[in-house]
Amino acid sequence: MSQGPDSRTTLDMTPDGRFLPPPRPPRGAPMTLKIGGIAAVVAVLAIGLGVAALALWFALILIPVALGAAAIAWLAFRLQIWRARGGLFGRHPRGVTRP
Repeated sequence: MSQGPDSRTTLDMTPDGRFLPPPRPPRGAPMTLKIGGIAAVVAVLAIGLGVAALALWFALILIPVALGAAAIAWLAFRLQIWRARGGLFGRHPRGVTRP
């Protein structure tokens, strides 16, 4: 093992023979970790916004379907009333009167 000037080992020692304390780790998180955390938050928010947009789109698509179903139910109800009153020939079953 060579101890010449080309050696890769570093000895942290003062001229009077004391060793230097090890360097302190940097305070806070590294910049890449901060950027990664911000990117993760942005991604979660974007996914949430996308899901909310899909839910709103689905609800808006269902409005005409619900209105059509309500119209069909109302027509069926009116047909039942019309049949109960006697239809075209005016027969009135017992207990059903015209207003």
